[in-house]
Amino acid sequence: MTPEILTFMMFAGLVVGIFIGFPVAFTLSGLAMIIGYIGWGKAVFPLIGYQANAVMSNFEYIAIPLFVFMGCMMESSGAADTAFGVMSQWLRKVKGGLGIASVFVCMLFASCIGVIGASVATLGLIALAPMIDRGYSKSLATGIIASGAGLGVLLPPSFVIILFSDVAQVSIGKLFVGAIAPGLLLGLCYALYAGGIGYIKKDAVPPVIKDDSAPLKYSLPQGLASLVPFAAIVFIVIGAIVFGIAAPTEAAGIGAMGSIAITLAYRKCTKGALVKAAMNTLEISAMIVFVALGARMFTAVLFGIGGSRVIRGFIEEAGLSASATFALAMLLVFLLGIFVDWLGVILILVPIIMPILVGFGFDPLHVSIVILVLLQTSFITPPFAYSIIFLKGVVPPDVSMGDIYRGVVPFIFIQVFVVAVCMIVPAIVTFLPDMAFVVTSHPTGVWNQGFRY
Repeated sequence: MTPEILTFMMFAGLVVGIFIGFPVAFTLSGLAMIIGYIGWGKAVFPLIGYQANAVMSNFEYIAIPLFVFMGCMMESSGAADTAFGVMSQWLRKVKGGLGIASVFVCMLFASCIGVIGASVATLGLIALAPMIDRGYSKSLATGIIASGAGLGVLLPPSFVIILFSDVAQVSIGKLFVGAIAPGLLLGLCYALYAGGIGYIKKDAVPPVIKDDSAPLKYSLPQGLASLVPFAAIVFIVIGAIVFGIAAPTEAAGIGAMGSIAITLAYRKCTKGALVKAAMNTLEISAMIVFVALGARMFTAVLFGIGGSRVIRGFIEEAGLSASATFALAMLLVFLLGIFVDWLGVILILVPIIMPILVGFGFDPLHVSIVILVLLQTSFITPPFAYSIIFLKGVVPPDVSMGDIYRGVVPFIFIQVFVVAVCMIVPAIVTFLPDMAFVVTSHPTGVWNQGFRY
């Protein structure tokens, strides 16, 4: 068969397998074996062992369970509950203040926890009920939580960036630093929408309470202290990488130990909390490894049968300009993100489109961050929207799936807007990384970063 036919069979099989509910990892690996056998014959069978060894021997992947464990322990600490109370108190006189507070807490907590399911569940339990009880529309409240919780895969420290770095062959340190400004911009746009929608739709946000007679629960020092755990985790992990103290894997270990210390400080570090964190870490890490293995097999076969040349040829023969090619590649990321989770998008599409865009002269760091920002849409675009699925499990019975769907639509447009801004103004992505430079190569092969003094 021709490469064109085999390539079509692979992607058609992927869509069919996902739609019938077959696990993504086994869909990818199964298609790789079937199409690989058709294209190569028996030579495809050693591929399983080779790719399994490549995944299991990858030093950078060690950081993934460490970051997951760090997030699980932060979830157990109860720090998010206190931070939400402080933020809502500080913004009590602002229209839409509780929604804005929810966005800020999502930014703080999700960036430290980095696991979508845990972020959505925790923030849904903490912030959703107070917003609905205060008079916020169900769609706005659910939209804030579903979209805000996804910021954990963009704002560092993020194990998604660790995985992306390995696939795209871009410095982890530069990705961490480069994701900060777009992540903050996205969170700021969420907050502006949460605060501004009340002036357009009067029933979306309750009026500001004028009565100040109620005693304040948190003093200013207590409020500032509630933000220390989040700042400490981010500074410890990112600071260790950026200033060349530790490679990302070692920094992840430091962050895991720091999360235990924070949980101890909140007196929540029980045996049950440790066991739960360990089991969640095992489950999530195993899922990532299996999907990574399946995606590696899928990509290897796709490249082997000439699929990458087919896709590259399709894009080049379209005769598009560099900017139009960039836009087309991002459209493919967006569309695949509707049907496949973020891990599948990274492992399937990134190895194909990165060389094409770099060949057009685009900065690999710029392209990488734009893709990472665009992956935010994959969490809230049905039918495979993880944030929506997890949120539905914790919302009150009177909140319907329709409420959640309506709530996420504005945030999808916000995400696409921020992606467009980052594409048009690369300095948003490259400004902070340009202040850093490579200091030395770690013995493990991971590059450390340091600031230019």
